[in-house]
Amino acid sequence: MPIPASQPLPPSPESAADRAGGTVTDRLVEANQRYAAAFTDPGMDARPVLKVAVVACMDARIDLHAALGLELGDCHTIRNAGGVVTDDIIRSLTISQRALGTRSVVLIHHTGCGLLGLTEDFRHELAAEVGQRPTWAVEAFKDLDEDVRQSMQRVRTSPFLPHTDDVRGFVFDVTTGLLREIDPRS
Repeated sequence: MPIPASQPLPPSPESAADRAGGTVTDRLVEANQRYAAAFTDPGMDARPVLKVAVVACMDARIDLHAALGLELGDCHTIRNAGGVVTDDIIRSLTISQRALGTRSVVLIHHTGCGLLGLTEDFRHELAAEVGQRPTWAVEAFKDLDEDVRQSMQRVRTSPFLPHTDDVRGFVFDVTTGLLREIDPRS
């Protein structure tokens, strides 16, 4: 029986990779081999059962499936730094809606986000360090609620998204696990 994504893998005996100074990726590949040994094809379609796409921050403290009571196959999960709506998020949402049938969008930012402490100076410093200017913006922000509102507005006004009537935004509290809904009009 596969281990649910919301539960950590059981510890494994020390592997040859560990003894030989293996990498984290080696450990992940070994975990996948254990997972695949008990895996059975769930026979699901690529279309999310709940017809919802969730856009959230990539922060490792947020277990979206557990926090939202989701099961495998329920939603599309799209994550990036900050959970901000960028051109690539719009690309993913467009494919999610137009090709795979989603109708609702849930946006989730969170307390203690790393983007709260960054500015676009990060991008300029990176350009100076590597000798090439990044083609992307940092999308840093100082106000969580306002950035959620901006993300909702970007989704609602995208000409590529046919379903923009059910777009809701939230802030996830990493210390309590609770969502707080953001009023788009405040």
